[in-house]
Amino acid sequence: MFKTLQRKLSEFIQSQSIGGVVLAVAALLALVLSNSPWSPIYERFLQLSGELRIGGDVLVLSKPLLIWVNDLWMAVFFFLVGLEIKRELIEGELRTVRQAVLPAGAALGGMVVPALIYTAINWGNETALRGWAIPTATDIAFALGILVLLGSRVPSSLKVFLTAVAILDDLGAILVIAFFYTSQLSLGMLWAAFAGVGLLIALNRAGVKSIGPYVLVGMVIWLCVLKSGIHATLAGVITALAIPLSDGKGGSPLKSAEHALHPWVAFGVLPMFAFANAGVSLRGVSLETLSQTVPLGIATGLVVGKAVGVFSACWLMIKLLGARLPAGSSWAQLFGVCVLCGVGFTMSLFIGSLAFENQDVEYAIQVKLGVLGGSTIAALTAVCILLLCRPSPATLSGRD
Repeated sequence: MFKTLQRKLSEFIQSQSIGGVVLAVAALLALVLSNSPWSPIYERFLQLSGELRIGGDVLVLSKPLLIWVNDLWMAVFFFLVGLEIKRELIEGELRTVRQAVLPAGAALGGMVVPALIYTAINWGNETALRGWAIPTATDIAFALGILVLLGSRVPSSLKVFLTAVAILDDLGAILVIAFFYTSQLSLGMLWAAFAGVGLLIALNRAGVKSIGPYVLVGMVIWLCVLKSGIHATLAGVITALAIPLSDGKGGSPLKSAEHALHPWVAFGVLPMFAFANAGVSLRGVSLETLSQTVPLGIATGLVVGKAVGVFSACWLMIKLLGARLPAGSSWAQLFGVCVLCGVGFTMSLFIGSLAFENQDVEYAIQVKLGVLGGSTIAALTAVCILLLCRPSPATLSGRD
């Protein structure tokens, strides 16, 4: 059982690391295109119209490609996140209080401190304050990709720790989106979504093991949530939590869905999101632009806030609550991983798109500058720290 879990975790980390490279390429391509003669083509591509019709003219959804990616494609990503959260809570690194206390405390500290830093920098600007949650996110694909590239210099226990922190961080982001980034609610559609959730629970209680019925109901919930004013991606998480872990015959519908979705999300959904959202024109950008409170708050929150918040929470958990330092790691290595949590990229860009959805386009540019700049600085700083740390003999021999 333990060896199976280790193998699954190794596969997960490997897929995330390769996905992180593809993600970086997609983001870089978007930046290049946005600052090249092909910029108008790139913009027209993002505005390509897509239409969904149900029953003729009974229900018509017409949106540009950018919105379809952010509302529908990202719902698939959040579905995968929901599957990962459920698996970790039932049989993974979060299944007991003793195992969960360190990553849970780290995730909480890594959300609170960056939010406070951003708020302090943007205090007095009501519009800018809408972005307080942007630097609270950690991009699991990028962060794990960097750790894997460092190889045996980083003990596997720290990779497990980072995975658990990032998953809990995603859970926190889901709650933030649900409570703070919703538009005016449509109660009728919200009640319809609740009815769909009740049907998911009924399917689970009835012992339905096939994934198909859950996905079908989830699609209806997605549509209801989209029309209700709550962000539609939350439907993905809700649907995932209803998928049964075991089929009673030695198989796992949840793990099968997770395994099948990983390559599609890692090499399709997330790179497409990065390509659609990371493009920012640097023409006219000056030091004055970079020093504005929104990009400054985001970058400082990611680089300083994440490192301080995650590490201080870990120190408190270990010193006061009896949590243990990840096996085979040193305090310096732990700090390097805490700094790496400042790579917010995907989730930070996503929250930023929600925070300033109906605001001046200048805010979208500032968000992208802050997220890209802060994530890059955090990644480079973390790599330098981890390269300077001397790995323990156990780590080098693979016994961590």
